[in-house]
Amino acid sequence: MGSCGSRPEKPNPSIEEIKARQKAEAAAAQAKKDVEAARERIAELNRLHQRMREEATAAEQAAFQAAEAARAQAQRERETMAEAERAANEARLLAEAAARTASAEAQQRAAEAEEERKRTAAVQEQAKRDVQAAQEQAKKLQEVADEEKKKATAAQEAANLSKKVAEEQVKAANAAKEEAERKLKEGIQPVVTPTPKEVRTAKQRVQYREDLFHFAVVGVAGGGKSSLINAFCGLRNNDAGAAATGIIETTLAIARIPHPNAEYPLVWYDIPGAGTLKVPDWQYFNAQGLYVFDGIIILFDNRFTMTDIAILINCRRFKIPTYIVRSKADQHISNIMTDMGYDSNDDEDEGQKKRLYQAARQQFIQQTRQSVNNNLENANIPDQRVYILSNKTMIGVVKRKQAKNVIDEIELLNDLIQEAQTRRGRPDDEVAM
Repeated sequence: MGSCGSRPEKPNPSIEEIKARQKAEAAAAQAKKDVEAARERIAELNRLHQRMREEATAAEQAAFQAAEAARAQAQRERETMAEAERAANEARLLAEAAARTASAEAQQRAAEAEEERKRTAAVQEQAKRDVQAAQEQAKKLQEVADEEKKKATAAQEAANLSKKVAEEQVKAANAAKEEAERKLKEGIQPVVTPTPKEVRTAKQRVQYREDLFHFAVVGVAGGGKSSLINAFCGLRNNDAGAAATGIIETTLAIARIPHPNAEYPLVWYDIPGAGTLKVPDWQYFNAQGLYVFDGIIILFDNRFTMTDIAILINCRRFKIPTYIVRSKADQHISNIMTDMGYDSNDDEDEGQKKRLYQAARQQFIQQTRQSVNNNLENANIPDQRVYILSNKTMIGVVKRKQAKNVIDEIELLNDLIQEAQTRRGRPDDEVAM
């Protein structure tokens, strides 16, 4: 009876089944621990990532991108860990249903979890290297920025210096402009320095030779330049070979007259008269190329002009010796004698005539020297001698005849020859142009 009414008992599990179950439960527990460890690693990774973000805030975009990549990788790791956890749960359920199969699957999942851990560690190490590289890059960028800042500072200082120099140049230019305007208002013409090419051209035009000494005779139109050159050559105006003369300006181009006496290595130049429509006064010196001559004779008759002053000033600039000459002395003295009451038609004794001549001569010399002195003083030019002569007397001196009524003819001729010899013996850099 008792056997018929009782429920058949469930057979007890075998020792092998118990062991298998225990192994499965141990594997599941281990998998759970691995999942927890993975979670802790993920949390640690998040904390490390946060620190990396804080350290890389000031770094360049490369560091930021590296941190973003690390965060994305961590997210993938969390997803992988979640998948591993789900797999572990499935393994646990399967292990309860089939111990052996569950144990194998649990082991497989554990191995996969270990691989994921290793990959996570590798990702962390790479992220660390990326952060370090980003920091180094940021340091280099900062150094480059500092260097550029230094260059910018130096450039700014150079710009400030250039600005200061430019301001000083502008100030000097304005001062020069004001000075030029002042001079123009006062009638002082601008100074123009010829170029080396202009000097060479001027020398070619006058047939300049180093073995000769070149004298230019300048002055206003109709002042007697041609007649004076004839006198220097010992010629009267009507003699053969004499330079053309006339009341009006007869010289329209520079005339070159070599001295007829080979003993004197001199060449005379009859320069077109200043003050004509052909040659403006203030351009006279440069227009005629007077800067190439070895000496310049400034001839004036009744008055000392601004052209004469301009020539003297330019000659001083070019260190060219000048000789101020007043010609036609015999005519001027005769006119003064007439003003004193002399009449050539009267039969006056010779003594009276000589006394009138001496008085008129002295008056003419004093007036001429005083006039030149006043003109030079008004032009702020140092005083210099004026040579007073007559062409007739100069011809006699040149021909070595017994000349009468000599004033400065002999001294002028001697000074010209002496200056020619002296300057010809100087080094080239001491002689003008």
